[in-house]
Amino acid sequence: MSTNAGADGRDEALPEAFARTLGDYERHLVAERDLTPHSVRAYLGDIAGLLDHAGRLGLHDVAELDLRTLRSWLAKQQTLGLSRTTLARRATAARVFTGWLARTGRTPNDVGSALGSPRPHRTLPDVLRVEEATRLIGAAAEIADDGSPVGLRDVAMLELLYATGMRVGELCGLDVDDVDRDRNVVRVFGKGRKERTVPFGQPAATALDRWLGQGRSALARPGSGPALFLGARGGRIDQRAVRTLVHRRLADVPGAPDLGPHGLRHTAATHLLEGGADLRSVQELLGHASLATTQRYTHVTTDRLRRAYQQAHPRA
Repeated sequence: MSTNAGADGRDEALPEAFARTLGDYERHLVAERDLTPHSVRAYLGDIAGLLDHAGRLGLHDVAELDLRTLRSWLAKQQTLGLSRTTLARRATAARVFTGWLARTGRTPNDVGSALGSPRPHRTLPDVLRVEEATRLIGAAAEIADDGSPVGLRDVAMLELLYATGMRVGELCGLDVDDVDRDRNVVRVFGKGRKERTVPFGQPAATALDRWLGQGRSALARPGSGPALFLGARGGRIDQRAVRTLVHRRLADVPGAPDLGPHGLRHTAATHLLEGGADLRSVQELLGHASLATTQRYTHVTTDRLRRAYQQAHPRA
């Protein structure tokens, strides 16, 4: 028997056949899909919960899974008060899992292909105004005027996050050789290790030059390796450190919403669209697999336009 953590934190015993399948699925997610450790943990947690539910219903092998079992699992989650977004994510995880089961011959057909997802409530992401984004980086630049390595690094990271809209994990994973200063582009490895090339402007280029020319060598240690951005002890910068930086610097901007690095990604996408960029280009820049994900930012810009109209037009 194997164990997994239940939704309430208790250790739940899985039937041996379920446990073996879950182990095979983990290897698939890591070796074949090349997902990040965070994504692997999320998928495994959801599927372990599904298999635990199936076991409580008397099932002992994945070949016994059916649509009714999947639906009862989601219904159980709903009674626990989980959000629509969480339920939709778990339904997706179930469909991906049952698709893998069918492809690998563990089930005769894909029982999850007909499983629907609760439609999540759409919430518009908070974004900075252009002047707030400028003040954010300006506040960090003022602190970095003393030429401190950490200050130069922080400005370079903020400039690059806003210029490219990359994810915080992508920023932390950058190596020095990923930056092409001749063309002002950076090579980014996104979800599933998919590679894309993203341009950046002159302010980010200048900040990177200062960091690489004056700051990085002061923090580098023998074990630093090729990491573009380093922590105070010389290792690759940690995502938590970047999140702390963004929150701290935004506190210096009067009236700005308290966003993390992902808020800067939302901001970059919104400003690109407001500046006239087409959806397909923004999709490619952000590394979205689906255009529908990028389209959410059109709702943000439309919402801003509506507010401006209501405030300015005499017959609004």
